[in-house]
Order: sequence, then C-alpha cells, then structure tokens
Amino acid sequence: MGVLEGQVAAVTGAGRGLGRVEAIELARLGARVVVADLGTDGAGRGASLDGAQSVVEEILSAGGEAVVHHGDAADWNDSKAMINTALETWGDFHILVNNAGFCRDKMLFSMSEEDFDDVMRVHVKGHFVGMRHAGEYWRNKSKSIGQPTYGRIVSTSSEAFIFASTGQPNYAAAKAGIVALTGAAAQALERYGVTANTIMPRARTRMTSEGPTAAFFEAPEDGFDTFAPEHVAPLVGYLASPASERSSGNVYVIWGKSIRVLEKPGFVSDFETDEHWTHERVDQALTPWLSDRDPVRDSFIVPPA
Repeated sequence: MGVLEGQVAAVTGAGRGLGRVEAIELARLGARVVVADLGTDGAGRGASLDGAQSVVEEILSAGGEAVVHHGDAADWNDSKAMINTALETWGDFHILVNNAGFCRDKMLFSMSEEDFDDVMRVHVKGHFVGMRHAGEYWRNKSKSIGQPTYGRIVSTSSEAFIFASTGQPNYAAAKAGIVALTGAAAQALERYGVTANTIMPRARTRMTSEGPTAAFFEAPEDGFDTFAPEHVAPLVGYLASPASERSSGNVYVIWGKSIRVLEKPGFVSDFETDEHWTHERVDQALTPWLSDRDPVRDSFIVPPA
C-alpha cells in the first residue's frame, strides 16, 4: 500500500514537464489523480489533448487511477470544475499541486501590457483559484466532521523571485506572489488540517529549454542528469504525504541531488531617531551606510552567481 493510498489529487499543467512527472509520482504512491491541463496547445501555452491523455494512460497502465480534466487553470469556473471532477469521480479531494505556467520574457522597457497580464494571470491567479476552491471544500468538510481534515497544497514558484531576473520582471513578480499567497494559505487553513508549501525547482522543462537558460539546462551526454524533472517529483510526493504534516509555509529549492530550505527574510540594519524622521535625519542615517554598498549586489535582490 502506497503512502498516498486512498488520497485524491489534482495536478495542473500535468500534460508535460514537471506536472507530468509529479502526477505520475503521486499515482505511484497510491493517489488517484486528476491530470489537469489546458487541453490545446494554447499558442504554445499548454499541453496537447494527447499530452494529458497520455499521462492518464501511463498511470492506468501502471495500475493506478487517473482521469483527465481539460480547462484553464486560471479560470474560476474551470478550476472549480477540476476539483468537482475529483469529487464526482472518487468522492473526496485531498491534494492540490499547482504547476501550470508559462513565460513571456522581455526587458521591463520592452514588455507589453499583455505580456505582463498573461503571466501574472496564469501563475498568480492560477494558483489562487485552485487554493480558493480547495480551501472552501476543506473548510466545509472540517466543520462538518467536527475536526481537522486532510489537505495538502504544493505551489510552484521559482528562484526568479529571489534573483529578480532581469529579463523576466513579470515572471519574477508572479513567482514572488505565489510564495506570499501560499504562505497566506498555510496560515488560513492550518486549523482545518491543511498544509501549504512552495517548491522552487531547477529542472529542464519547456520554459527552461528555450532562451538564455537553455544551455544551462541541457542534458549531459552521459552520467547523472542534474536537471531532469524526475528529481523534483519525490519532494512533491513527500509534501503531499502524511509524513509532511509539520511542514507548512516552507519554501524548498530542489534540483538533482539537492534540497535547500529558504529561511525568512531578516533585517540587515536598524536605524532609529530620537525625534521624528525628516529628510535631513534620513540622509544622515542612510547615506553613510549606503556609501560602501553596491546599489544592486548589496540590496535585497540576490543576482544569480
């Protein structure tokens, strides 16, 4: 019996890439899985119909249980229908893995309004609507049974949030929003027996295999494939399992043979005034401190090495 035996999961963006291996891993651990994807190529923004269906067939052929849900992960009604698919098929719902996303990379001064809005929508709203509908279900279930239920949320962010990637201001902002949103969910849903954690995977996917990052994520001709997406799936399976009950609100960076846990941001300096702040007093406090600091390298932003 797998550690997720009897649990019901939904994975967005599961027709390919990280979502595919995550759905397969959850099924391998015993979960019944809704394989959710856009259902068309979406002008390059989703898996094909055959992609999502092929994941279901792979799970079924291995002895697992899975169904397809085609819909827009960032659409209020489609997201609710995804969870209803789980409820109508198996009668319950326990695990939400938010993975769907895409990039529209441009420099800040070249980015269109559509480039910004589309990326924020699929990532931030795409995470929000799933959490919203799942959270409502778990809250109502917990109240009806008079005790905490079982719920797991796994969100997908990126180190682009930490690095504030220069050519990805929309993507970096969206991934920062996901961390904050998931932290809020962790606090709001704790009393109902639900945990919410964020992963930041370094993996070779459609998004990382194009553009300036492509060379970095190339597969080696032989030896260990550090950025194979399969290395990410076990952490998702763990965070979906009962063993992770003491992890909520955490942010994990994972790739290859490594898992790192982020700590909370702290304060690097503290300034006080005996009276009230004026322009002159702010100048006297901050200008000497800033004089030996690099405007970017020593700021909150951490550029990639």
